[in-house]
Amino acid sequence: MSDPVALHNPYFYQKPGQKDIWSLINETAAQAQQESGKPIVNLGQGFFSYNPPEFVIDAMGDALSKPQYNQYASARGNPNLLKQVADHYSKAYGRPVDISEVQITTGANEGMFSVFFGFLTPGDEVIVFEPFFDQYIPNIEMTGAKIKYVQIKYPKKFDNETVSGEDWEIDWEGLESAITDKTKLIVINTPHNPIGKILTEDELVKIGKIAIDHNLILVSDEVYENLYFQDKFPRPAALKQLPELAERTLTVGSAGKSFAATGWRVGYIQGPAPLIKFVTAAHTRICFSVPAPLQQAVATGFEQADKLNYFEKTRQEYTKKYELFTKVFDDLGLPYTTAQGGYFLLVNLSKLKIPKDYEFPAPIADRGTLDFKLAYWLIKEIGVVGIPPTEFLTEGNRKGNGLENCIRFAVCKDDSILQDAIDRLKKL
Repeated sequence: MSDPVALHNPYFYQKPGQKDIWSLINETAAQAQQESGKPIVNLGQGFFSYNPPEFVIDAMGDALSKPQYNQYASARGNPNLLKQVADHYSKAYGRPVDISEVQITTGANEGMFSVFFGFLTPGDEVIVFEPFFDQYIPNIEMTGAKIKYVQIKYPKKFDNETVSGEDWEIDWEGLESAITDKTKLIVINTPHNPIGKILTEDELVKIGKIAIDHNLILVSDEVYENLYFQDKFPRPAALKQLPELAERTLTVGSAGKSFAATGWRVGYIQGPAPLIKFVTAAHTRICFSVPAPLQQAVATGFEQADKLNYFEKTRQEYTKKYELFTKVFDDLGLPYTTAQGGYFLLVNLSKLKIPKDYEFPAPIADRGTLDFKLAYWLIKEIGVVGIPPTEFLTEGNRKGNGLENCIRFAVCKDDSILQDAIDRLKKL
């Protein structure tokens, strides 16, 4: 009998003595703050520095006061939230979405976990685009399925100039060649973490036609759906050029991202009812139901958001945050990828020269890529935390990849925190 797949998966078990990226960076930041006696500006992980909007906080308080919302919720989800999410997607798609086409999950991550366990069996294959959000990998491999990676190609001109999402191109030949008779799912992320790219309608149509031709399910991670900074946000489940794609698309959403409440862990999966039933079956076995008062608060949040034009106002606020934060890199002559959506900024620091004799601790030096050294140096010398993006690449593709020169910063912070980071970064 062979060993379980987990024993061969570096995302389950780190190499001996090696810490995961989040522990490594956060512990480095805590140590630097202790040594310097000065606060460190943390633009690493994508958690908000401020509260959800007041109307959502009030909704939580109201839900907690009602006996029915302090007991188990239905495995499918709170009926009020199911209706609000269905209405939300009906408006987004321009067509009716029924509550039978929605499953409420314990965060978007558990939602994707339920998708993978609902459809994958050992030996199946899944297409994942690289760079990827790191949680995809263990979630897929725990099912016994195998991942085939397809590149979103690093644009060479990013070494010297600011680029946009369109400059990051999909390896279409790689996508076609990665598909076999064992392929079952294609996973996409739009807006993309860490690039900030929004897949265009043409790109979605190409991917969609491939999914249809090979009878595959398309999983569209759209957790940043309400943070897009262009005229429209194309969705595979709403393509007028390819309406049949909706019949095989599962869309992933996040109330945590939408309402600045990542700790609430409320997500949802939308898709055709014949597919959603398998997501429901897996979700029921994984965690049974999502905390009831949180679901009710999110339901009220969605209802109020439209009345208050909350999502549009939030997009306007983030446009200003990006304008504020990117100016320092413009002034420094450091290129970045202009974010089309989401709340991350990918900055190229190849012009930054760390002293050759600078000493790095073994956990950083052993990673073998420049971005980990850049992240460490920024924390220790500048006092700003960012994330090394080669963590979102397969191990064999990290060395020599252009992302090795980059750092990902999160801008989902108060303007005062961003300004503090800017003042520190000016030292570069």
